[in-house]
Amino acid sequence: MRFHVLGPVRMEQRTPSAAKPRVVLATLLVQGNNVVSTHSLIDELWGMEPPRTAATTLQVYVSQLRKALADAVDDERQQPLLTRPPGYVIQVRPGELDLAVFESLRTRGRAAYEQRDFEAASRWLGESLALWSGPALSGIPHGPSLETNAIRLNELRTEVLEQRIAADLLLGRHHELIGELMALANEFPMRETLQAHLMVALYRSGREAEALRTYHRARRTLINELGVEPGPTLTRLLDRVLAADPGLAWHDTPLRASGTVASGSPSRPRQGAPSLHRLPPRAAHFTGRDEELARGRRFLAATAPVAARVLAVSGRPGVGKSSLAVQLAHAADGFADGRIHIGLRDAAGAAVLPETAMAMLLRRLRADDPAPDDPLPAGAEELGELLHRHTQGRDLLLVLDDAVSEAQVRPLLASVPDSMVVLTSRRTLAALDDVQHLVLDVLGPEEAERLLTDAGGPRMAQDPAAVAELARLCGRLPLALRVTAGGLAVRPHWTAAGLVKRLADERTRLSALTLGDLDVRSGLLAAYRDVPAPERAAFRLLGLAPLPGFRLWTAAALLGLDPPEAEGRLETLVRAHLLEARGRSGTQAPVSYGFHSLLRSLALEMLAEEPAPVVPAAMDRLGRAGVVLARRADALLAPGRDRLAASEGAGAARPPGFSPLTWFREESAGLLAVVRQTHAAGLWGPTSALASALSGYYEACARWDDWQVSHDLAVDAARRSADLAAEASLVRSLGDLAWQRRRYDRAMGCYELGGRLFIRHGDRAGAGRCSCGEGDVLFGRGRVAEAGTRYARALGAGRAEGDARGLADALRGLAFVALREGRSEEALRLLGECADAATAAGDERWHAYARRTGALVAETAEASWSRLEVRPGVWLLDPSAG
Repeated sequence: MRFHVLGPVRMEQRTPSAAKPRVVLATLLVQGNNVVSTHSLIDELWGMEPPRTAATTLQVYVSQLRKALADAVDDERQQPLLTRPPGYVIQVRPGELDLAVFESLRTRGRAAYEQRDFEAASRWLGESLALWSGPALSGIPHGPSLETNAIRLNELRTEVLEQRIAADLLLGRHHELIGELMALANEFPMRETLQAHLMVALYRSGREAEALRTYHRARRTLINELGVEPGPTLTRLLDRVLAADPGLAWHDTPLRASGTVASGSPSRPRQGAPSLHRLPPRAAHFTGRDEELARGRRFLAATAPVAARVLAVSGRPGVGKSSLAVQLAHAADGFADGRIHIGLRDAAGAAVLPETAMAMLLRRLRADDPAPDDPLPAGAEELGELLHRHTQGRDLLLVLDDAVSEAQVRPLLASVPDSMVVLTSRRTLAALDDVQHLVLDVLGPEEAERLLTDAGGPRMAQDPAAVAELARLCGRLPLALRVTAGGLAVRPHWTAAGLVKRLADERTRLSALTLGDLDVRSGLLAAYRDVPAPERAAFRLLGLAPLPGFRLWTAAALLGLDPPEAEGRLETLVRAHLLEARGRSGTQAPVSYGFHSLLRSLALEMLAEEPAPVVPAAMDRLGRAGVVLARRADALLAPGRDRLAASEGAGAARPPGFSPLTWFREESAGLLAVVRQTHAAGLWGPTSALASALSGYYEACARWDDWQVSHDLAVDAARRSADLAAEASLVRSLGDLAWQRRRYDRAMGCYELGGRLFIRHGDRAGAGRCSCGEGDVLFGRGRVAEAGTRYARALGAGRAEGDARGLADALRGLAFVALREGRSEEALRLLGECADAATAAGDERWHAYARRTGALVAETAEASWSRLEVRPGVWLLDPSAG
């Protein structure tokens, strides 16, 4: 199987003739084995106005592609076009896609060029260019993604071409290059690097006059087309040609590349030459970070001896670490001997070796060195000594960008003790000595909206409400904000409100956050791949954790680990800025953890690739752990439920400093989310058990809506699993909820249904408690005699089944009937028996309730219903209300 996108889009076996299926093919191929959402494919095919049948039509195109691909494989199981939520992916093996081969050869060529192996560089770069058969992604209509990728790839091709020519010039091939360069200079008249290469080739071939004409022709074009003069590269080269600079002539031993004129050998620095300035340009529309920049400037401006000479900037991917470091380096005062930037990863994103990093820095330092061009040593120790000599006593600022680990940068830092350093990294390099750390977070709301408005142009500024929502959907992450604003700026037919709709779905949001080679998902994936495999697995599973945050017990349950081991995984992810730790300063409250919204989207995307049993097993562990903890807290919250908690192995002893009410309050949102998740996963047992364990807290704190939601789901779960006992208990609890909310008809229906379910299950004690509930409804409506009948039925069931807790409830109801009918002495006797039954049940709360109610009745000649507590913690103000 062979795929081609570096030219007309095609497959070597059989390419679909229709354009639309080829658009789908191209869109999938340029993503390189990554899932492309259905939303993105529809957008690519039809833009902002897709037909109503877009989803169906897309499926037809995918089917056509699959048939074409099936002709090239021997086994249907080898079909490379697969459905992967939220869209599709083409699995391309090494060597099958010309774009992937091009990237590999280009990376090897660039590395060889950096290592001064110009022969290998010319060979690898030339082979990469030979893969091209025309403009990238040609022969098909382009939507927004393909248009952006085509521009990027064609620009990349030209850059590779320029570097290959630079290598050839450094090898002395100027004569052979003149014809090719003349054609290229005519094709790209405003490409100053190509014009400079042509001038060098002509000069070295003894054609100085033509070299000068090349300059003047390029200058006229730039003035006529753009109204600007040539840049410093061409201007300096003109001076050297006019001065017949011997350093520009060809030497038998190829000289090193210099500065921005890679094709020419370096001129010797003149007296008073400016200091080295090797920094990337500042980011356009750099916004905010005033406090961080001020702190960085203070650090770099320190004149007194300081312990730290390294400012380490860290933060999650896309937060703007590199942009801040470059901005700071440009703005800093001093550093008369230069400011130099080097990246610490190669083109593929892998960490460069310490020796490679030192060699890169040395080459930048020696770019204007008048000393002979001696080759660099290969060993780390020799490189370190040479680097020390080149930086000793010099006023330098070094920006070391995107470090991977402490081990990578220690040798380099040790070799430059006199230099100030700004170091960026995706993780906090805490093991480095003498470092001041600066951790970047996302932008504030106002800064995020200002970045969107500045970078997105007038159409963004016209819709402040959409801007605020876009900032929220992007999680105020600078990279995501820039991509979003840039997408609007280059597409005049889009609106800010339309962008909100594109980003609204968490499942497809990352797919929409791409713009050319700016891809939020790629940045997040790079940080994800930096951590070890166990932490990557933990990152994926933690995407199931409830929002907005979760505790250690949740992580331990999801990961199936003991708490100490789970905490170790969490802390590694926190240091890598893939997870947030959210402690409360100055309190003893346990730390909670949470995701940035876009990182959670990534975790859920990656989780979709897990084997089928992984997610249900994790959710089952989480649900069961929630049940155990909720029952333990409930037993402490309402004494008398301790035996149930003990039966789950939790015990009822109160841990030091533990407040069950506080625990419930802090965990309630997450526990309700777990009820929803276990129900959605079809885990019926944990769903019903957890909802039941939460009912005591919901009743005590009047959390009516949460009680309703959790129990509706739990009743459905009990019915689906044919768990009659759980269904009966939950329906009775819903009766209690309706009674608390004075929804008497609903309450009566629940109690009657619960009683029938308990009878079917053979639980007369449970049916008796439902009879008590019916009595409460009738009593609340003023139907006192009927209520007494229900309480008497409940009393009989309690005595027959030995249910002391049910017996206490029935005696309480009969006491109120007696009190309502004027039989105060009988009411007091019944309340005393209620207290004795509560003691037998071990329920201190009901015992205390019966005693204080009896005392209140005893001290008043006539019951004051406005003050009477009809159940523990529940006051019925008007017993005759219907």
